[in-house]
Amino acid sequence: MSAERTTSREKLESQIRSGEIDTVIVAFPDLQGRLAGKRVTGWFFLDHVAEHGTENCNYLIATDMDDNPVPGYRFASYTLGYGDMAAIPDWSTVRVLPWQNKTALVICDLVDPTSKAPIGVSPRQMLRDQVGAAAKLGFASKIGSEIEFYLFHDSYREAHAKGYRNLEPHAPWMQDYQIVQTTFDEYVIGEIRRGLDAAGIPVECSKGEAGRGQHEVNLLYANALEMADRNTIYKSAAKEIAAAHGRSVSFMAKWNFNETGSSCHVHSSLWNLNDGAPAFAGHEMPKLFRQYLAGLIATARDFSLLWAPTINSYRRFQPGSWAPTAVAWGNDNRTLGFRVVGHGAGARVESRIPGADANSYLAFAGTIAGGLYGIRHELKLEDAYAGNGYDATDVPRIPSTLAEALSCWESSVAAKECFGPEVHHHIANMARAEWTAFNATVTDWELTRYFERT
Repeated sequence: MSAERTTSREKLESQIRSGEIDTVIVAFPDLQGRLAGKRVTGWFFLDHVAEHGTENCNYLIATDMDDNPVPGYRFASYTLGYGDMAAIPDWSTVRVLPWQNKTALVICDLVDPTSKAPIGVSPRQMLRDQVGAAAKLGFASKIGSEIEFYLFHDSYREAHAKGYRNLEPHAPWMQDYQIVQTTFDEYVIGEIRRGLDAAGIPVECSKGEAGRGQHEVNLLYANALEMADRNTIYKSAAKEIAAAHGRSVSFMAKWNFNETGSSCHVHSSLWNLNDGAPAFAGHEMPKLFRQYLAGLIATARDFSLLWAPTINSYRRFQPGSWAPTAVAWGNDNRTLGFRVVGHGAGARVESRIPGADANSYLAFAGTIAGGLYGIRHELKLEDAYAGNGYDATDVPRIPSTLAEALSCWESSVAAKECFGPEVHHHIANMARAEWTAFNATVTDWELTRYFERT
């Protein structure tokens, strides 16, 4: 099996001095879950960056997807001058990237450049804070996730030139679990698997999914922060490797309404810090597990923004679509928002709500926060739902629009309790900006429907 990382600070320094590595990507996740930062020349990295990090404009965690500064944030604004924040290397994240020439990556934490205090509204710190909350209760959170995407024959440049219309999925057929059909895609998918594994991101498998050209790559589960780092690198690697072959991939939740949506199923469990034992193991569902799951259900609507952050996210939640609509749980039931699976040390809950467009740091932070909320408040778990969750008439529903999810978040007592006022405000402002941008646009659907006939 691959090592959890391929290098260390000392080895990286040696690789730079020998000329094996000449570029270091010094990066951090932005609000959209993308890696942002700088490519630093090897010698400069050793002389100036390794100890002190890099300085970056703080608007980078207060922008929309187009990197436009968004008004309304308390953390950063034109009024405050858009100052700097420091990106400090986390040396446990150093990886050599086989798909980039002589290049290594280190993921950073963001701090105030003067006080060195962590920036609480940065995505990685949001997750760190929830990991810390679990530790205060005596637990470590372990997470695995399955992120799906579509592979297209079109390159990114070609797709853009076509206005992202009439794209050609890499397969003309649904290819769920199909080996021969996915063999045709192996020149891209195989390179993604091998590249990630060589970069110290252990890959369990890849498989075809229930859409034309749709794939899933499953990574080995890990502690929550490590898993979020792995996911973020995986999504970047898939795009970069596909582009190198003249192809493109998309992690949109629903790239075409007639195609299966792409998910990021999140499997989570707690483990005792004192002895390393799995806290959810037992012949019957332990009380702690029941409280954790009850918390996930109680907060699911309120925390929807954390796993469905875009306008497009909510297109995915359709009856009979493999994406859930019901906020309920069941034993190995894929029609519900939460699915209990595994046994012994592998006992866990799968949240089927997050889409592939989710920022893993925020999605995992919401998962841990919801579970801990249930434990702290000793919530009672309702009985498992049996049957088709799409037909259920007596269970809550996942919000159907970003506006509904924003309303749930803004009025949520649980969100304010779990995340504090600054993070609560930051997430709300992010969603509000996305909703405002959408409503300032005339869509193709509107033109087609109304241009001649109104």
